[in-house]
Amino acid sequence: MASAAFEEIVEDFEFLDDWEDRYRYVIDYGKAMVALEDALKVPATKVHGCASQVWLHPNVKGDEFSFDGDSDAMIVRGLIAVLRALYNGVPVAQVAGVDANAELGRLGLNDHLSAQRSNGVRAMIERIREVTAQAA
Repeated sequence: MASAAFEEIVEDFEFLDDWEDRYRYVIDYGKAMVALEDALKVPATKVHGCASQVWLHPNVKGDEFSFDGDSDAMIVRGLIAVLRALYNGVPVAQVAGVDANAELGRLGLNDHLSAQRSNGVRAMIERIREVTAQAA
């Protein structure tokens, strides 16, 4: 069910030998993401439950879901970019069916993130599901 963009990340990860290389990849992936406009960094877009500052700005066009996001922490910004690869372009009705934990597990992220970062990722996934449930 993963998008082509997410599958590309999975393929790239297969060529990276150790977690530090993968960690750098995630950070670089986040650096390449366009920054969220400051005007969109408001309480309504802030994700609670993250150790860092995190904002997700959802967008539903027709039946297609996408979101933009940002964080003040580089690794979290990278995780947002990975989640964007996973979710952007998915039909709204199918977002709840995306097993984000399993997909992120394919990258080994579940094993290498701190408890705080893992909680933050779960909070971002929950926010995505809440937004799409309201839009459906």
